[in-house]
Amino acid sequence: MVSDLLPLADERFISLTTFRASGAPVSTPVWVGRDGDSLVVLTPSGSGKVKRLRRDPRVEIRPCGRFGSVADGAVPVAGTAEVRSAPADVERARAVIRRTYPLESRLVLGIERLVERLRRRPPTERLALLIA
Repeated sequence: MVSDLLPLADERFISLTTFRASGAPVSTPVWVGRDGDSLVVLTPSGSGKVKRLRRDPRVEIRPCGRFGSVADGAVPVAGTAEVRSAPADVERARAVIRRTYPLESRLVLGIERLVERLRRRPPTERLALLIA
């Protein structure tokens, strides 16, 4: 239910759980922001979570620490994630993440771009995940 998801937009990090074809859960700590009635995550297009979500849009989310540690008793909230690749959707998600994590996003993504330039690699393509 959307109303159960929205309070998680106030968390610094959430554990986003996606599901393998076998049904096995895979959890990843991510930044999250609120965009209307949805939560937004910005992620590299080649990430495992994108591959899993293209097959099965079910997700579970719960608050976590920077490195993914979830507090004992944290109840997962179920939702569905839609992978969005349109430039306008990605730019909107990027703006939400920048607004939610003004310093961290610029620092982390800036370092990533610098490393890509130094290694002469193309910029990482990002996609938006809309969780409802």
